[in-house]
Amino acid sequence: MPTIKRTSQAHWQGDLRDGQGWLKTTSGVLTETPYSFGTRFEQQPGTNPEELIAAAHAGCYAMALSDTMSEAGHKPESVQITATCTLESQPEGGFRIIRMDLRVVGRAPGIDQATFEALAERADEGCPVSNLLRPGLEIAIEARLET
Repeated sequence: MPTIKRTSQAHWQGDLRDGQGWLKTTSGVLTETPYSFGTRFEQQPGTNPEELIAAAHAGCYAMALSDTMSEAGHKPESVQITATCTLESQPEGGFRIIRMDLRVVGRAPGIDQATFEALAERADEGCPVSNLLRPGLEIAIEARLET
């Protein structure tokens, strides 16, 4: 498979607190989607970098888990991933993303909870986004098999 490249753009005007910007993806999924200090730090409507990182991680991990389960002979009926990216204020100033929590719910015939948990951990090892984030970031996985 050839090398794959994906491109996104960000535009920002003004200072951090009063400025605003937009994000855009080549695919058109994001088309000048607004973001600001308020959407990032104050829960105002709109997106923010941490939400987008969490979405990327959830999507990538869902694909990795589905593949890992299939390779182990447990074709998934479904997997649902909720990723929570934690941004924390640092004592020395600034902010740092410190943790990603993945809540994993899966459904597949003929699999038990222990096997599902082991496959969930293995999927994390093969997930490109997990591998990008892992150095310096704690990734916690809570896996639950749905019957």
